[in-house]
Amino acid sequence: MTDVPSSFEFVSGDPDSPVILHVPHSAREIPGDVRAGIVLEDAGLERELDHITDSHTASIAEAAARAAGVAPWRFVNRLSRLVVDPERFPDEREEMLSVGMGAVYTRTTHKDVLRPDGFDAEPLIERYFRPYARAMTEAVADRLAATGRAVIIDVHSYPSAPLPYELHGDGPRPEVCLGTDSFHTPPGLLAAAREAFAPCGETGLDSPFAGTYVPLEFYGKRAEVSALMVEIRRDTYMTEPGGPAGEGLSRLASALATLIDVASR
Repeated sequence: MTDVPSSFEFVSGDPDSPVILHVPHSAREIPGDVRAGIVLEDAGLERELDHITDSHTASIAEAAARAAGVAPWRFVNRLSRLVVDPERFPDEREEMLSVGMGAVYTRTTHKDVLRPDGFDAEPLIERYFRPYARAMTEAVADRLAATGRAVIIDVHSYPSAPLPYELHGDGPRPEVCLGTDSFHTPPGLLAAAREAFAPCGETGLDSPFAGTYVPLEFYGKRAEVSALMVEIRRDTYMTEPGGPAGEGLSRLASALATLIDVASR
């Protein structure tokens, strides 16, 4: 268990900031013992990481945090979502189980085998998923205690063309998709996001990805915890799939910094 704390990083912000930038899917790192349970050959795994990783989103969040007038807090996953996906339900509630992508993935973005049938996910859940969930819960509780509220801005990206695993890939794919929750996304936060990201292209709502991430302890219970998912189409800032970032990154970071400052007021 000694390597569990290094699987994520919580970066301090301004003591008076309620904002937490959550970056769950930016990393490609897979520990060796976890790699051993994945059936793909090395080249196939690298291709899968190209497709599944929200590349450079940690860099966007870091640049936005530096540019913001009031520095937000940042909670960053330092391991690939192929280890565990901290934003999935770890049980039958997760709709992505239907394509082998619950908290521990057993299928790839192209529906090929990632882990063998009968794979026991529980050790990975215990080692990585639960500590991550506890730490994120504590981070939100800390902001609530310090400021009376918490604003979770979830930073993601998605491919310009749908991948086979997507359950809702036939809808609009705007430059910036804003994922919302009927309880946790107040109209003011959504309006601020639309305005902040307007220079980056079209902003859409809940397509191709919907919803927000709120730790279960607060979900549907604490309106002081607000949340918004920001899904950035990858061709706006990088070469797909898995290539380098381009000039769009700084424009998106500036837009995110604008949103952070409005949400901090």
